[in-house]
Amino acid sequence: MLIDELMPEYDAIRTEHLITDMPVERAWDAVLDADFIETATSSKLVRGLFAVRTAGEKVVQTVTRRAPGPQPEPESMRLRDMEAEGEWILLGRVEPIEIAFGAIGRFWSGETVWKQITPEEFTRFEDPGFARLACNFSLREYGPERTLISYECRTRATSEDARKAFMRYWRPMSPFIGMVLRAQLRMIARQG
Repeated sequence: MLIDELMPEYDAIRTEHLITDMPVERAWDAVLDADFIETATSSKLVRGLFAVRTAGEKVVQTVTRRAPGPQPEPESMRLRDMEAEGEWILLGRVEPIEIAFGAIGRFWSGETVWKQITPEEFTRFEDPGFARLACNFSLREYGPERTLISYECRTRATSEDARKAFMRYWRPMSPFIGMVLRAQLRMIARQG
């Protein structure tokens, strides 16, 4: 799988699955068209989780007296539109079986920072204090008119101090991250 090539070793992994009542080709289009921003705004649970995260970041900014950086909100975020340069980027695809995307950032310290990258930079990036996130959706036929969709996210820190800080974040947050992944899978199922 692409994700195995992109990140064969990782510090943390979360995988969620959903069986949909649509053939693989239709499920593939639904994966490409499901909007991550719509998932974040339409799900009360996901909206609440992001509100708590934002509040935590504001507390850290107040305590450390750091001014918040500009955080322009994109209108949509669909894999169909994802580019090969930016913060969250397309890393590869094998149609209609797998699409991989990812980011590099620091998101556990009360201030989320994303790097501007390309796929080539993603695989080579080793600056200390960050983590690489590789995510994918993989699709498998599950009978003639059904598809098993898996959503996997892997994280690998770039230094030991980043790994320790990330794991302190990951342990309590992993169940909530699973909820966000499942919400995106439900959005995909609604697209079909």
